[in-house]
Amino acid sequence: MTPHLFTPIRIGGHTLPHRVAMAPLTRSRAGQPGNVPTAMNVEYYRQRAGAALIISEATQISQQGQGYAWTPGIHSKAQVQGWQAVSDAVHEQGGVIFMQLWHVGRVSHPVFQPGGALPVAPSALPAPGKTFIIDADGNGVWGNVPVPQALTLEGIREIVEDYRRAARNAIAAGMDGVEIHAGNGYLLDQFINSNSNQRDDAYGGTFENRARLLLEVVDAIADEVGPGRVAVRLTPMGRFMGMGDESPEHTFGHIVGQLDTRGLAYLHLVEPAMVGTVREAHADPRWDAIIRQLRAAYRGVLMLAGGYGRDSAEHALASGRADIIAFGRPFIANPDLPARLRDGLPLNSPDTNSFFGGGAGGYIDYTAAA
Repeated sequence: MTPHLFTPIRIGGHTLPHRVAMAPLTRSRAGQPGNVPTAMNVEYYRQRAGAALIISEATQISQQGQGYAWTPGIHSKAQVQGWQAVSDAVHEQGGVIFMQLWHVGRVSHPVFQPGGALPVAPSALPAPGKTFIIDADGNGVWGNVPVPQALTLEGIREIVEDYRRAARNAIAAGMDGVEIHAGNGYLLDQFINSNSNQRDDAYGGTFENRARLLLEVVDAIADEVGPGRVAVRLTPMGRFMGMGDESPEHTFGHIVGQLDTRGLAYLHLVEPAMVGTVREAHADPRWDAIIRQLRAAYRGVLMLAGGYGRDSAEHALASGRADIIAFGRPFIANPDLPARLRDGLPLNSPDTNSFFGGGAGGYIDYTAAA
């Protein structure tokens, strides 16, 4: 039985029929040229509209914000029109969809940057990883991430306005809200974590300063579209792309306390056992104490993600650890995941070879149980 998983809950202006959300999933299938959603993307989201809430794949707020091949944007007229078709399809099925807004920061490559410039970051520190680029033959390959350039104060101000503009575009495209991606080693997370932020100005040093950019982005977007249409995703104690913080209990305690005062739709946290797309067997032993701290500090709706299954999700809800559970990989191979979880039906297994890039195979050809 899953009485908690299939209990309604309200976020922002929406009453969700259950608590099985679809996590943001990068699939690298935006149409070219222009990184515009296509009819195939529309069908993908339409199939999964039975989720209590769909959080779209991470969507770059500007050309500078792109770091991977074939990821969609929300900074051009064509992209807005493409996303409008997606939101229309989800709404026709009775679904709710938020767009995740993304700037990758240093996890990029000059092939994506305006004028072939270096990617930007809080500090000129290398990222320990690769990114998915397009080679001279048009194929997707993994390329090394160069040492980025440190953002100027003017550059920071421009990025805040890019977030504001992207949120306005998302709502114009029919989205029900936006989720600010402030985790997984990307730009806002790079500012938050002491490992990647060595600035000595108002955006570096203390944990209050390192949180400043995120809070400025939250306030700008809330001013633009209303706080009930805004959510934030964080990865406290995450290690993907070189993240790490000297005092996560203070840093994220401060951030969550500040977010609690802003009347957001929800707060989305990722379990630290998830490192990128891989779940490790053991999380940092400090995590249980920190999640209790953050849960107590945030009085709004709390969403958790990170390798949950039917039983573990039900337990997290029943214990009060979370209010909504976001499922990632299970939604790739099971477009009807909520029904399968409700009825205790077996799950399809995803084809990992088709996660990133490609066509309909491994994207819209998974079958529903019915």
